[in-house]
Amino acid sequence: MTTTSPSKGTWLDIVLTALAPVIWGSTYIVTTQILPPERPFTAALIRVLPSGLLLLIYARRRPARGDWGRLLVLSALNIGAFQALLFVAAYRLPGGLAAVVGAIQPLLVMALAWGVEQRRPLASTVWAAVAGVVGMGVLLLSPGTVFEPIGIVAALAGAASMATGTYLTRRWRLNMPVLALTGWQLLLGGLMLVPVTLMVDPALPSLTGLQIAGYAYLSMAGALLAYALWFRGIARLAPVAVSSLGLLSPLTAVVLGWVLLGQAIRGPAFVGLAMVFASILAVQWTASRT
Repeated sequence: MTTTSPSKGTWLDIVLTALAPVIWGSTYIVTTQILPPERPFTAALIRVLPSGLLLLIYARRRPARGDWGRLLVLSALNIGAFQALLFVAAYRLPGGLAAVVGAIQPLLVMALAWGVEQRRPLASTVWAAVAGVVGMGVLLLSPGTVFEPIGIVAALAGAASMATGTYLTRRWRLNMPVLALTGWQLLLGGLMLVPVTLMVDPALPSLTGLQIAGYAYLSMAGALLAYALWFRGIARLAPVAVSSLGLLSPLTAVVLGWVLLGQAIRGPAFVGLAMVFASILAVQWTASRT
């Protein structure tokens, strides 16, 4: 174990990886303000399937025969199961509670590394991750928050799915370029969403030009660009550092709601926002020392 701080190259990787959850946070406004309502799985499917096809057309790389099993597992964890559970939680829980539950992902990644590899995390990293959960609670929870059981289970399972996918993506290190790896996961994860979409969501109505542009943004920015940056980051950074950056997604949604929609942020919420941001920076710093 070393005590050196992250290098300039590492901070560049952190910034590029952080763009992914920032983009994901911006899709909240697009989804709620532009897209047709009551079609969460349709939005997830349109987000991931076309972008996966485009990446594979560009990358032109097939997985090795022995990698298919692991690729299917990663596609389910990072895309298929995670997207389905995410939307179940979003529709059954207030957004704040869903974000607080999702904030446990860095702790889950540390638990996986400890349990599987006997890599005990630094106490400072653990406390920084805990501060992120507390800060998210201060920022987003209210006294009237409803704790709906199915939503809570879905949010916990979604956090576990993404945390496990992040950890295994780094641990397995499939021998594929990042764009090909991203494309295959988006394609396979999207195919897993097809039956759920057909069974649950109503058919799309006639779309306006703005709604078509919204779906295009979800796919091109929210999946193709964001997931390529995310998986690039997983290959270069510690899994717990990548998971911690995911907290930027609800932070971005809150800030954009404040700036663009006039949603109020009161004094205690600013404290929570600062706590989460400080937690993210602290995890980046301490994770580089393990």
